[in-house]
Amino acid sequence: MNTKQQTIRTIIYICGVFLLGLGIGRLSIIQKENTLLGKQKKAEISKEATQSSVGTKHPNRVEATVTRVIDGDTIELSDGSRVRYIGINTPETVDPRKTVECFGREASDENKRLVDSRTVLLEKDVSETDEYGRLLRYVYVDGRMINDHLVRQGFARVSTFPPDVAYKEQFLTAEREARENNRGLWAGCPSTIHTTIVPSAILNAGKCMIKGNISASGDKIYHISGCGSYDKTSINENTGERWFCTEKEAQDAGWRKAKNCP
Repeated sequence: MNTKQQTIRTIIYICGVFLLGLGIGRLSIIQKENTLLGKQKKAEISKEATQSSVGTKHPNRVEATVTRVIDGDTIELSDGSRVRYIGINTPETVDPRKTVECFGREASDENKRLVDSRTVLLEKDVSETDEYGRLLRYVYVDGRMINDHLVRQGFARVSTFPPDVAYKEQFLTAEREARENNRGLWAGCPSTIHTTIVPSAILNAGKCMIKGNISASGDKIYHISGCGSYDKTSINENTGERWFCTEKEAQDAGWRKAKNCP
């Protein structure tokens, strides 16, 4: 092979190596671009799915801002509305007719820690408001239901009134967990605790609301709305306590009227 042929072959070889390098480099760039596009596409899909979930999973929840915590189960919103937590009851702290109840301040402080000045989500059940005009709602902060938290950690007890019973079983489970672990009021004031669950049939469209309570000494006492002790009196049907539709019905059954009733 002469010198000219060797030179041509060398040139061809160099050009081949150069072109091969360009090809490999271009392929690497394309692969990187495809990888980035794939990640971007996945992120967009993930974002879209998240937005869709937020928008459709809980369409009945609305945002609101808490401006004041009134007590353990009542808050005030930026528009002046008051919200009463559904399905639970915390010990009394603000009713001027009553003394501060056992574990009331602790419940109020915990509610304040969780929601004060926070943006919350409010979820309606069936009823819009209670007899005092307060909104009835389940309250959420950062995905946590505050109603459930207060019961589960022993700051509240279950207080269920139909037709707002969507989470009744969940609350009962939470209360059982708190009681079995002696959390909060279950350790500090167990003698004052009563769980209230009002059967739909007994409510009779809201007419059977007289509380037939049995005192620690065994006295059968009934409480009507307006009695100083009505709101803090809870009924436990498992111990023989019951609801009445009329005072006569209560009296005929052997109950006497509470002394602090009008």
